[in-house]
Amino acid sequence: MSALLRLLRTGAPAAACLRLGTSAGTGPRRAMALYHTEERGQPCSQNYRLFFKDVTGHYISPFHDIPLKVNSKENLFNMIVEIPRWTNAKMEIATEEPLNPIKQYVKDGKLRYVANIFPYKGYIWNYGTLPQTWEDPREKDKSTNCFGDNDPIDVCEIGSKILSCGEVIHVKILGILALIDEGETDWKLIAINVNDPEASKFHDIDDVEKFKPGYLEATLNWFRLYKVPDGKPENQFAFNGEFKNKAFALEVIKSTHQCWKALLMKKCNGGAINCTNLQISDSPFRCTQEEARSLVELVLSSPNKESNEEEQVWHFLGK
Repeated sequence: MSALLRLLRTGAPAAACLRLGTSAGTGPRRAMALYHTEERGQPCSQNYRLFFKDVTGHYISPFHDIPLKVNSKENLFNMIVEIPRWTNAKMEIATEEPLNPIKQYVKDGKLRYVANIFPYKGYIWNYGTLPQTWEDPREKDKSTNCFGDNDPIDVCEIGSKILSCGEVIHVKILGILALIDEGETDWKLIAINVNDPEASKFHDIDDVEKFKPGYLEATLNWFRLYKVPDGKPENQFAFNGEFKNKAFALEVIKSTHQCWKALLMKKCNGGAINCTNLQISDSPFRCTQEEARSLVELVLSSPNKESNEEEQVWHFLGK
């Protein structure tokens, strides 16, 4: 049965599921420039996993094995797309699982979907992360005075194209927002796909307001309100919600990359974070290609019987 047919039979929104990884474990794989993905389990279910392979066909960890920067000379970064724009399923890199596949976040035994808060439908950007970064939960950020959130640093990609879950794209960093999520620093980078038709116009955070007026305000409001439908208070921000510029953002990236290096070299306590990798030569967590293949084979590929249809409910929140 095709991946698309399986999705439609679950009752999941077609538009959302069509933009998930499109390569089944035994079917044709969607090729990307240097990486492609492989599905295990049924999309839109708790057993779904999207694994990554390099250009040679070997399994890798997107968290650890995909380089942070495209090259050493330019400030171009690899972004791993987790959530396509306008979709609701909260997909994320599984930081605590071997090889860190993408999965849908589960809370209280149920798949997590972000609410539609009028006028926003799902996520209002292509949302993802920078590889080889880590916000250390035991290290207090000097600028926010809060500890990290234990995840790679998040990216909001503002280009015109709706991307796919599992895509690895090159982005220009434009600025950053400091969300304080339940007392933790949760940085949100603002970036644009270098292949976007308008990418040449964007160089720093001020260009976003200039060429996409209202987008930064919408971003601030989205992050402020997105947990309110779940009964939680509005989120807070450092710097009174001010977006910091590109130079500031690059320093935050540099800092989180150093934290990741310490994690992979076992120079700090990563807790439950899984550091299994194949390409970090001096890391004590490095494994072989055969070991990586065995880890993937342990993941069940049978369909999940439960139905997880996304609720298309809109929330209207007053200011």
